[in-house]
Amino acid sequence: MKKMFLAIESSCDETAAAVVAEGREILSNVVQSSASLHERFGGVVPELASRAHLEAVVPVVDQALAEADLSVADLTGLGVCAGPGLLGSLIVGVSAAKALAFASGKPLVPVHHLASHIAANYLAFQDLEPPFLALVVSGAHAHIVEVQDYNSFVILARTRDDAPGEAYDKISRELGLAYPGGPKLDKLARMGNAQALDLPHPHFEDSLDFSFSGIKTASLNALNKAKQQAKTRLVRREDILADKDLAAAFQEAVVASLLEHVSQALDQTGYDKLVLAGGVSANSWLRDQSEALSRERGLKLYVPPLTLCTDNAAMTAAQSYYAYEAGERADLKLNATAMWELGSPIPH
Repeated sequence: MKKMFLAIESSCDETAAAVVAEGREILSNVVQSSASLHERFGGVVPELASRAHLEAVVPVVDQALAEADLSVADLTGLGVCAGPGLLGSLIVGVSAAKALAFASGKPLVPVHHLASHIAANYLAFQDLEPPFLALVVSGAHAHIVEVQDYNSFVILARTRDDAPGEAYDKISRELGLAYPGGPKLDKLARMGNAQALDLPHPHFEDSLDFSFSGIKTASLNALNKAKQQAKTRLVRREDILADKDLAAAFQEAVVASLLEHVSQALDQTGYDKLVLAGGVSANSWLRDQSEALSRERGLKLYVPPLTLCTDNAAMTAAQSYYAYEAGERADLKLNATAMWELGSPIPH
């Protein structure tokens, strides 16, 4: 009989529940986003997100079970994203999973959010197995990870300041793009000239770590300089620095920085498989340039479909299966945690 896991994901502004069999087969995947609530504020408001999760979590779980044509009694276990993320949002999902575990007697499996993003690729590619190198880029994270096994992760690089998603959001707001701005900036950038600005590609001596604050600041400085010059010359700012050119130069610098470091990590580790994961893996330029890198180096590249790039519970359910197989369990004292190092035990 197949082992089936229902999982709940509520780390940010998506309330999601899904059922996955054997860590690979999606039986249902339900996502309800509260992004429209946050649009007027230009970003996620934690209080609003938590309230939206409270309203959505039970209907979303019910729908996931109904679409899978299963009851809780049919499940092997219950997975839940326990962190990292917005604490108030995480608490809603963890509380719901604990309630289901208490009522049903099913084992409860806590899952790391970034491990789930990596696991999204197992759902899309039946042939993918560790070990491999993963570039995990989401709203608040940028990691190069050595995935030694399904539950064994070594962080080779991380951002020391802004994550790419945060930088994208800031530049998008300055360009007047509505939240969420990342996809809109991506579309705008594809029409622009990436050579319009010379932006930095930061590196650290003897480290693969990233830095994106310099790219963000240089982009904002260029935009502000263009605004001042436009006032002086009594012309439109767009005639000095077009939005599409700023977007293109910014996006090129971010993606180039990511893949320059990935290329170095590949040199150091010798892996021939590269996995993209996280919300920013939906970025079209990152996908294009990753494909170019894979052709250049003879790599096998794995990029999840767009529906599995952003937060969803199918990826959480997939990782729940592998964590369960490794003996991971939690009791009803499980707490959500806003900070949790990938590859480390969950903080208590």
